[in-house]
Amino acid sequence: MNENKVYIGIDIGGTKTAISSGNSVGRILGKKAFPTDRDLKQALKNIFTEVETFISQNGKENIAAMGISCGGPLDSDKGIIQSPPNLPGWDDVHIIEMLKDEFSLPVFIENDANACALAEWYYGAGRGCKNMIFLTFGTGLGAGLILDGRLYRGANGLAGEVGHIRMTEGGPLGYGKKGSLEGWCSGGGISEAYFDRYGERISGGEVCKRAEKGDAMALAIIEESALMLGKGLALFIDIINPERIVIGSIFARSESLFRSRVEKAIKEEALPLAAGVCKVLPAELGESLGDTAAICAAVNGLSAK
Repeated sequence: MNENKVYIGIDIGGTKTAISSGNSVGRILGKKAFPTDRDLKQALKNIFTEVETFISQNGKENIAAMGISCGGPLDSDKGIIQSPPNLPGWDDVHIIEMLKDEFSLPVFIENDANACALAEWYYGAGRGCKNMIFLTFGTGLGAGLILDGRLYRGANGLAGEVGHIRMTEGGPLGYGKKGSLEGWCSGGGISEAYFDRYGERISGGEVCKRAEKGDAMALAIIEESALMLGKGLALFIDIINPERIVIGSIFARSESLFRSRVEKAIKEEALPLAAGVCKVLPAELGESLGDTAAICAAVNGLSAK
């Protein structure tokens, strides 16, 4: 990859969109973030305006490609955003076609878990390995899979929807299922578990903060979340046999709350030979992960092409 070439990343979230520029070695060169307008036409107009600015600033001749990171479901081959829950009104948006028509540049799109997996694989905690799982563990729980040295999307792009796995018959709601892995292991699920038990509505992040201060009620909720996370990881280890499992957001910020219970569950549940070669690591890229992920959608897309 030519380090002098610039890649433009478009990270589309339910509340915030960020446009960034970077190079093929993971350096972020510039960034502009703004609220994601609730009106689709206005949201797209804002994106196109900022992309035009970045192209003008860097010179079109220096732009190698553009990448989009966005919550699924989406069709990455056709470049269509297909009604993500966090983007109401974004129904079958042919965003790659729109951007290609407007700017005449290569454009690639990945769901956010896949894009983050690429970012951590290229530049973060997954560097140098061939088989890796990335888990979002943020508002929801999704996975990006790097298998045999390449991103694995599945038959129709839905590989890695691990949050949909039901772990218990009852429990906090996530991904439309009570007791799902997302219910137990996400910010929304941790918040609901706390509310169900204690009747107070606080965020998953606040539960972690209280747990870090030794609050017994919060610690009880985190203990359950860590147990389910460990059992889930044991399943992935047995099925996929990865070298590394990289976990972002809540786990990366509050690793000390989860680590010992997760490792205990893996030891109890996973095949020893498979568990012995797998490292569970926090994501390395921190606050730059979303921006780097969108750029990696472009870097990886161009490389694969």
